[in-house]
Amino acid sequence: MEPPRTRDDAAPSYVLTADFGTGGVKVGVVDRTLALRAVTVADYPLRHPAPMWAEQLPADWWSAFAGAVADLARRVPDLRERIGAIAFSAQMCGVVCVDAAGTVLRPAIIWLDKRAAEISRDLMCRFPTVHGYNLWRALIWLRIANGGPSKNGMDPPVKMLWLRDAEPDVWAATDKVLDVRDWLVLRATGRVCTTADAANLTWLMDTRPGREGWSERLCRLVGVPIDRLPEIVEGGEVVGRLTADAAADLGLPPGVPVVAGCGDVAATALGSGAVDDGELHVYAGTSSWVGGFFPDRRVSMRHSYATVTAPIGFRPLLIATQETCGGAFAWLADLFGGPTDDDAVGTLLAEAAPRDLDAPLFLPWLAGERCPIDDERLRGAFLGLRLGHRRGDLVRAAIDGTVLNLRWALEVVGRERGVLHDRPLPLVGGVGQSPVFAQALADATGRTVLTTTPRFAGLIGVAALAAPALGWAADPFAAIRAAPRADVVEHRPDPRRRELLELRWAEFESARRRLVPWSARRQDGLNRYGGGGR
Repeated sequence: MEPPRTRDDAAPSYVLTADFGTGGVKVGVVDRTLALRAVTVADYPLRHPAPMWAEQLPADWWSAFAGAVADLARRVPDLRERIGAIAFSAQMCGVVCVDAAGTVLRPAIIWLDKRAAEISRDLMCRFPTVHGYNLWRALIWLRIANGGPSKNGMDPPVKMLWLRDAEPDVWAATDKVLDVRDWLVLRATGRVCTTADAANLTWLMDTRPGREGWSERLCRLVGVPIDRLPEIVEGGEVVGRLTADAAADLGLPPGVPVVAGCGDVAATALGSGAVDDGELHVYAGTSSWVGGFFPDRRVSMRHSYATVTAPIGFRPLLIATQETCGGAFAWLADLFGGPTDDDAVGTLLAEAAPRDLDAPLFLPWLAGERCPIDDERLRGAFLGLRLGHRRGDLVRAAIDGTVLNLRWALEVVGRERGVLHDRPLPLVGGVGQSPVFAQALADATGRTVLTTTPRFAGLIGVAALAAPALGWAADPFAAIRAAPRADVVEHRPDPRRRELLELRWAEFESARRRLVPWSARRQDGLNRYGGGGR
């Protein structure tokens, strides 16, 4: 039986939102206008027990969340009385094995883990191939799921196969396989469920209109029992209430509604404010993407992007990911001997020299690339260095090379039917805090770039999922559209800087046409002699 609602429950003021990333969690208090009242950050460890492995302990996620909630409760004195709902977003493509009692059976294998790369290649890359993928399996996956497992071993189904083969006792005891956010919901409510965005990225879900749900055929093709996959629910559904045990950990009253939430990608897309069909946004964090909602499924094997299924009415959300953005700036900061956190990177970007045609050209493929070219063999470069170049010139080159790479992705995605080219371009993610980067993106693309609270867009987006349950809006998209945007900063293209970047764009185009095949050949040679690294 649900606990009775008090008068304060009937008029809730806040959603407690949490966004669990790779290195830590951001937790915020969001009011009914989707304004962020307070936010805090807590870290947790990432373990690498072996090469290419990446694991975390679910207990560490929960402990960090509890500490963050305690901090917010001190800063927002009426949080306990005015909390209306809890909503989680989290990193995706993780594997958390739980038994029938909900007990975690081993450390979580997170998205970054590549231990199953050989399994993935065996599953997806047998002859005959197209773009490196087995033709027949690619066609099956594209038709049913609008995408499929990659060659790099980072997708959930091949991680499940690794567990089946390498840890058969764990696999035999596994009742359900959950993603990171799914486990958090389980810990908070005792409910086992997932949402369409997480289900889609297992590549075991049928995403065809009217057939959305787990696919028997894809499960058989991989060899994963369909009964080990959780129920799929809407992201805004109240899936349970905070249990007494969870409430005691968090210092909150039991019975607080918990919505299903969503993955970090959908949360960020919502929080960007670009929620009309064909309206694009840019995320710039460690990696980057160009994204936007569309009325139907889209896919490009040639350019390695597709729509995934958002957890709101199965609405298609296009994501075109690039491997390196802020990661390049952190790498440069590390080379200079400085710290690599978001604030330090922002300080570094502010040191950029004025744009000059004699500046070096930077190609940002430090970890390969995904869109518009899916090739992990690509490598980055500084071109045109001379003795007179200084630190600020390298920083400027890194900024310009990164935004030109984003322009490349934007131009490819911009060919899709229905893209709204006349809209401003919202910029979200930690790198979006830098006005230097935002202005460079505007100059590179010729579009007005908008920033608000870019680092915390995911907290706003996942709060919007809870808005209908609290009576704040008819649906999450309406909540986003109605939210005041008083703190928006506009970065308009500067004609002179844009002219210089057009010349740089021509250099970038020329360099990539020559260096993409050279880089691939070089990496193939290194791999043959055991020297290929990422």
